[in-house]
Amino acid sequence: MIKIDTCIVCPMGCELELDTEKMLVRGNGCPRGEQYAKTEYTAPMRIVTSTVKCEFGDPIPVKTDRPIPKKKVHECMKIINGLLISDDVTVGDVLKKGVFGSNIVATANWRRDK
Repeated sequence: MIKIDTCIVCPMGCELELDTEKMLVRGNGCPRGEQYAKTEYTAPMRIVTSTVKCEFGDPIPVKTDRPIPKKKVHECMKIINGLLISDDVTVGDVLKKGVFGSNIVATANWRRDK
């Protein structure tokens, strides 16, 4: 079976053809495209971006610091939605460790008005 996909690793957006029986990739402009096609077929991964509520103010943007299994995205969102920030946060601060092999990190600064 041939699976057609568009590579999202870099801005080139190569159209990839993956022979799922032989695990051969055509159409990739670089080795990263080949790896992307194989991973996307066998074990798709995603970076999750969202926001976390703050006790005193607007929500702050967050993301996983590495990709997680695509099938765990909804569970990851439940964890993120359960977080509440009440102390000062700096970009890169880990807000929750060990979420499906990743950490939830802040992508903006937030200061509590004192």
